[in-house]
Order: sequence, then C-alpha cells, then structure tokens
Amino acid sequence: MPDKKTLIDTLEMQRTLSKDEFAELISGYNEENAEYLKEKASETAKRYFDNKIYTRGLIEFTNYCKNDCYYCGIRRSNTRVNRYRLSREEILSCCREGYELGFRTFVLQGGEDVRYSDEEMVCLISSIKETYPDCALTLSIGEKSCESYLAYRKAGADRYLLRHETANAEHYRKLHPDSLSLQVRKQCLRDLKAIGYQVGTGFMVGSPYQTAEHLAEDLLFIKELSPEMIGIGPYLPHHDTPFAGEKKGSMELTLYLISILRLMIPNALIPATTALGTIHPLGREKGILSGANVVMPNLSPVAVRKKYELYDNKICTGDEAAECRFCLQNRMKKIGYEIISARGDFVPMQTM
Repeated sequence: MPDKKTLIDTLEMQRTLSKDEFAELISGYNEENAEYLKEKASETAKRYFDNKIYTRGLIEFTNYCKNDCYYCGIRRSNTRVNRYRLSREEILSCCREGYELGFRTFVLQGGEDVRYSDEEMVCLISSIKETYPDCALTLSIGEKSCESYLAYRKAGADRYLLRHETANAEHYRKLHPDSLSLQVRKQCLRDLKAIGYQVGTGFMVGSPYQTAEHLAEDLLFIKELSPEMIGIGPYLPHHDTPFAGEKKGSMELTLYLISILRLMIPNALIPATTALGTIHPLGREKGILSGANVVMPNLSPVAVRKKYELYDNKICTGDEAAECRFCLQNRMKKIGYEIISARGDFVPMQTM
C-alpha cells in the first residue's frame, strides 16, 4: 500500500481512491499527513472559490419528529424536549430579517413532523419564493415520497439536505430503529437528484461503532452520488439519548475528512458546521482553513433555539440573527476570508 502522502497525491489527481486506499488514508494518519492534505485542500478551495464564503440562513421551524434515531436529542422517545412549531408568519419574519442582513439562501430545517402536510409545505415554499424571488430555498425535512419531493420542487424549492449518516447497512442498523432503512435513505437521495434538486448529504464523524472502513464506504457513496453539497461534523452526544455515554467524535478527523472531500469534489459546497464550532471555539475557522466554504448562521427566533437541541451544548442559542451573522463575518475576516451576500449555487466544473 502506498504511503499517505502518495495516496493524497493520487486523490488530488484522480479524485477518488479504492475502499482499501481510503481506509488506509484515514487510519493512523499523523500531523504531517494532515497538514499536507490540508494545504492541498485549501489551495483547491481557493482555486475554485477564492477567499469567498457563502452563508445560509438556518430556520429551525419544528422540533417534532416521528423518528427515534438513537443519537438525536429531538428523537420521538425523548419526552423531556420542549416541542415547538413556528407559524408561517414566524417563518416569513425570519426570512425578512435574514434578507435585510444580506442572506440570499434560506434553509428550512426540522424534524420529520407529520403535522405538516404537503399542501402546507407547498404553500409555505411558494410564499417564501414569491416574496424573495432572488433567494434560494433549501429544505431539510427528512425522508419523503418522490411525489412529495416533486411537489416541493415545483413550488420553488431549490436544494435539499439529507444526510445519509453512514453508508454501511450494518452500521446504519446500530444507529437507527428498525423502522428506518439505509436503502430507503439512499433511494430518497437518488430521487432528489433525479428531480433536479441541488442535493446535500453527509455523515457524522466518530458516531458509535464507526470504523475507518465505514468512513471509506461513506466517501465512495458520496463519490457515486456526486452531491452538490456535503455536510459532515463530529458526533456529539445528547444526554437524553441511548448514546448519552458515548464519546465525542474527533475534530481533527473531521477536518481531515473535509480536506479529503474537497479533493474528491473540488467545486462542492461544504459547510463548516455548527457541530465543529461546538466541539472547539475555533472549529468553524479550522473547517474553512481545511477546505470548507459555507457557514450557516441561525435565523431562528432566540426563544426556540435551545429547544432544537440535536446534541448537547450547541453554540449560538442565545444570539440574535444579526449577532450570528456579524460574529461569523468577523471570524472569517480574521482568517483572511470574506462572507459574501450571494445565493451560492453549485456551479458545474465545465462552467467554472
């Protein structure tokens, strides 16, 4: 097996590796390997995006969820969650404030809340797009039928985020109840691609029972799917879940994988996630320096932020939207990057 620097060079040229090579690259790397990879990923990101960072205004509009994923703080069985749903007027108010702050992408994120019918979602999507026609709208509301995805797309939704969490079926069963299936999750992602969404997927780094081979399978699935957006973050436990006692994922491995993903799909939109900022005070900055090019400030009303707790100690739960926006702007400026007011659509390689 080639050494890790040779594997990194091969990845940069070929944009993929074999499963064994990915597993070898991930296993037992050292600081020198990580720095070499980071430099290449940073150069690649700058070649495609210069020092520009895109923002997405996150609106967490419901924390009700019909699912019972073992790692998630808003899982159905957690009776200690203070549940909420934002009204249509509250959601539009978040968009209005975000627009005034310069956001041109809104992300509607929530648990899989059965209270919202397709008709209600279509009405909400249409309202946002009619009011802000120059903005992109991203949905992150879980597994739906192909017909539902098509209805949302026709109403104006541009993008859809749906993390696969793990591409290994056995590992998937250890993280989810029997009612959920990796096969269904993957089919949802393929449906979204076929319909014409800009699609985002991703996985937790360091989730319980995860191995280097599992991560290699994640990378190969992402290469096969070729998503426009890839979101990864360290696994962080929540105190009211079956995995409460599990250890956190590694920030260093997360950054290493962000760099790998940048070399794999050079023009991808890759966020420096809130989970990275939660695990380390400079986590998001480190994510950008490792090849990420998106940040996602929170536009949700402060009154509900603490209630949307997927994991413990989530940051920015007490900040107003403007504080989140300008805080991140200053943080990015300190490391030589500029937050810009643009939709930040995915651009295919041949048109870049």
